[in-house]
Amino acid sequence: MTKFFVRTASERDLEKVRALLTETWHATYDSLYGVDKVDELTARWHSIEALRARLQRKSAEFVVADNGGEIAGMGFAAMSETLPKTVILHQLYVLPKYQRQGIGRDMFAELETCFPDAERMRLEVEPENLHALALYRAHGFSEVDRTSNCGEDGSGIPALVLEKRLP
Repeated sequence: MTKFFVRTASERDLEKVRALLTETWHATYDSLYGVDKVDELTARWHSIEALRARLQRKSAEFVVADNGGEIAGMGFAAMSETLPKTVILHQLYVLPKYQRQGIGRDMFAELETCFPDAERMRLEVEPENLHALALYRAHGFSEVDRTSNCGEDGSGIPALVLEKRLP
């Protein structure tokens, strides 16, 4: 098994991260939303411009799991602009061929330590994404709310809102 190291993402990673997100989203969501909807969302949410904006955002951390030749995972979290002492985990994705090898756990552990002023972490997850739900529940998250517009207002994508207290 190849060893991946979690590190802060850089500009030179963005094309690989975009490709990772496209592949992972199709593998995860095509059966739920259809290929066309996934293409539309990935074009908007995972464009190089959108990723660059995340990379440059203040009070945020953008990490990748890298083995020196390949990026197997990515994670992005940022302090909430509306909820006090709350960090929002916006993205945590691992290429399908590397899932269940601890990469998501390692990126998650890194992101948890990047926000010393945060008291809780919050995220939105598609209710049918059972693998992600299992990962988050195993890391102490529990449901606190639901939304019908995951990711952005008007998306029409249902999600569970999960939260956990940070140490």
